[in-house]
Amino acid sequence: MAKSEVMGVSDGEVLIEKGNINNNNGNRIKSKELKKDLLTLVMEINQEEEEDDDEVEKENGVILGTIDKAIQALTALKELKLKKSKKKRALSSQFDQLNVPDEFRCPISREIMKDPVVLSTGQTYDRPFIQKWLKEGNRTCPQTQQVLSHIELTPNHLVRELILQWCKDHGIELPPPLQDVNDGFVTDADRNHLNMLLDKMSSTLSEQKKAAKEIRMLTKRMPSFRSFFGESAYALPQLLGPLTTAESLEDHPDLQEDLITTILNLSIHDNNKKLIAEFPAVIPLLIESLQCGTIETRANAAAALFTLSALDENKLLIAELGALKPLIELLEQGHETAMKDVTSALFNLCKIWENRGIAVRDGAVKVILKKLKERVHVSELLAILAFLSTHHSAIDELENLGSVDCLLSIISESSCEPDRENCIVILHDICGYSRFALKEVRDEEKEKGIISNLAENGTSRARRKASGLLNKLRLNRRINYTHTA
Repeated sequence: MAKSEVMGVSDGEVLIEKGNINNNNGNRIKSKELKKDLLTLVMEINQEEEEDDDEVEKENGVILGTIDKAIQALTALKELKLKKSKKKRALSSQFDQLNVPDEFRCPISREIMKDPVVLSTGQTYDRPFIQKWLKEGNRTCPQTQQVLSHIELTPNHLVRELILQWCKDHGIELPPPLQDVNDGFVTDADRNHLNMLLDKMSSTLSEQKKAAKEIRMLTKRMPSFRSFFGESAYALPQLLGPLTTAESLEDHPDLQEDLITTILNLSIHDNNKKLIAEFPAVIPLLIESLQCGTIETRANAAAALFTLSALDENKLLIAELGALKPLIELLEQGHETAMKDVTSALFNLCKIWENRGIAVRDGAVKVILKKLKERVHVSELLAILAFLSTHHSAIDELENLGSVDCLLSIISESSCEPDRENCIVILHDICGYSRFALKEVRDEEKEKGIISNLAENGTSRARRKASGLLNKLRLNRRINYTHTA
């Protein structure tokens, strides 16, 4: 049988799969239509009950007819749900009876993956479950706890092909990929309600606070409300109106917290990132909020900068407007609530070369080394320092601040391979410029053999860097010996 363009799947199998997807999409569309009809009928019933009492009998007939239609819609919706539930139970029972390999199960749901995707850490997850994890504001890998360098998801075609083949070998059918059921859609009622709340943002202070709190909760729970802000040119200016006056930030920290958190919620939506970052008031407000307000406000401002910096053009803009210095100051203060968000934002911003010199100038190296010596958020800070060590302006500071002892001790103590790898990468960069650092490493190597051990037992990259550093040590030793002779 001829193969289709889908890797490892025959034409017949593709047709079956497409048929299931179409059927599933048809049920989903029908379900949405029924919900819309039901909402319309309920609104009609409410309107009819509020009419004058002069035509009570006539109205009762109309209301009863509308209620009958509503009951029919509910019954149809219930039947769809029951069919879906029965089908899901049947599929689940099929897979429960078989010993599904662990590598085919999503680490979050523990179910067989229908749409496997790769995270920046190299771990594979089922798309809807990792999307939900990211939309909740998490910026680490659920399995490794590493800070994510980006939140793009890459389809894992190889794993999907293996899963399809495994299902075929066992005579079962892989269900179509799950859709992200949390996305939903903005109804006219939703739109009107949100516009009403935004109008209140120019009302009295007490009305502003109530509206801000409700908008915060809506944009947290329902992604559909986040997309609304990308569709309306007036929504963002209305939302931020109360924060444009200086006294609001200082005198009303609760209002500031709700609005900054709403910006965070909105920034999670990919289509909003460019719009929000380029709105003139947003980045300055986030920078100011890093320095004042509740600790949750400051942490959420850092988290918003992290999510916005997923776009490279936003990384440059955020740094140019001066966000790195307050982020570094917040890192130095060491509030545990904010540390994860601050390190995530700094990591993302320092990924591009142009921002590294700014970070070094603003004191990042000194603060990071101080925290590393305290063994605070070691993995995240080493990852940032590995970026900074490639910039020539960081080398002198790393040499003068006693970084060699700190990095060698982490390699010696740590069992985390990514941490050990980042340490040797940084040491390799320092020793490429500093003979003094090279001498320190050589003295430690004579006594403890830390680099030699890493050259044998580290990750492939760590072994390569460790071997390169050992070669530098040998070359330097021969040069010194020749010079002495």
